[in-house]
Amino acid sequence: MRHRSAIVVSIAVIGALSLSACGSRGGKSSDGGNGGGSATTVTIGIDAPLTGDLSAIGIGIRNSVELAVKKANEANEVPGVKFQIKALDDTAKPGPGQQNATQLVADNSVLGVVGPLNSSVAQSMQQIFNDANLVEISPANTGVALSQGEKWVTGEKKRPFKTYFRTATTDAVQGPFAAQYLAKDAKKSKVFLIDDQKTYGAGLAATFKAEFTKQGGTIVGEEHVNPDDRDFSAIVTKVKSSGAEAVYYGGEYPAAGPLSLQLKEAGANIPLMGGDGMQSADFIKLNPKSAGDLATAVGGPVEQLPTAAKFIADYKAAGYKDPYETYGGYSYDSGWAIIEAVKSVVTANNGKLPSNARAAVVDAVQKISFDGVTGKVSFDEFGDTTNKQLTVYTVKDGKWAVDKTGTFSG
Repeated sequence: MRHRSAIVVSIAVIGALSLSACGSRGGKSSDGGNGGGSATTVTIGIDAPLTGDLSAIGIGIRNSVELAVKKANEANEVPGVKFQIKALDDTAKPGPGQQNATQLVADNSVLGVVGPLNSSVAQSMQQIFNDANLVEISPANTGVALSQGEKWVTGEKKRPFKTYFRTATTDAVQGPFAAQYLAKDAKKSKVFLIDDQKTYGAGLAATFKAEFTKQGGTIVGEEHVNPDDRDFSAIVTKVKSSGAEAVYYGGEYPAAGPLSLQLKEAGANIPLMGGDGMQSADFIKLNPKSAGDLATAVGGPVEQLPTAAKFIADYKAAGYKDPYETYGGYSYDSGWAIIEAVKSVVTANNGKLPSNARAAVVDAVQKISFDGVTGKVSFDEFGDTTNKQLTVYTVKDGKWAVDKTGTFSG
């Protein structure tokens, strides 16, 4: 996604310096459960929307990375290194995200970042992290240009920032995967297309449109909304008169929920489909008439992955009151990728962090390959995940239920 937040890895100077733990909200730090002792401290920072409309997803990201840190410390995963987190709130907006990136870079102890959730926020952070040689791994960004450059759609792919990585697959496959599902599986030939004009939503809608028309489908209408809109009466009237058999929405659940509800209440009993930014439990809370609506999400369903069983059990045992949400597994894997990279760098330097630790961690992340919560975690030449699996979910009995899992056949 976005939308799908910056996780800082801060390193105290190579002498055994231990930073105090004071909780993970509002930019404060948490040691993730390490009992203390003399060790070099590496902080994994988290930049996510911890307040506002998208906070349900952001808090799930934060908790999942914190869990990875706790497990690394408990297992003494990197001898001589103590991990901790520092969570910063970007409120899902580029401005605060950019400020957070600057704050993290200014701390010479920071070695890596996990996040953000939103592709538009990532755009405001990438150059800052790249200039500082600070690795950034997003568990949720799906905007293609972030890793393949603005000309990717013409076939000219060029990686803009060597420090940027992601464990979520891109809209280059998510949008078309949804289009193939509606055309082939759901047998829909007429779709009304709506997007929220943000980097994530507009990009997702564009890739959906290209594939849906390629499949012989017809886009019977197109509209653009603002992310903060909640009154969709004018658009609902247009959808009803268009003869659409489904609506595809490029955007996130805070607007998608009310949009779908208003469509149903107006008598337009057709499914609304969106991407991973819509596939949240809060979408269903916002829309009691959401049965039959659809959403794609990156990867396979975590609850059905054998590799995720321990993560789910550990998350429950940790006592988090908020769910890990759509990106929990990908957030844990993003955090663990930084942990693995630090481990590789320390091992190669006789058990200590080198003077060029940031640059060394960037190189190490590019080379990592391990079995994570979501499956094999590794990155291609653009920094994109090599895991291209996606899942279609449908709302059934008040919950998101798996409808189909597969890969896009372009």
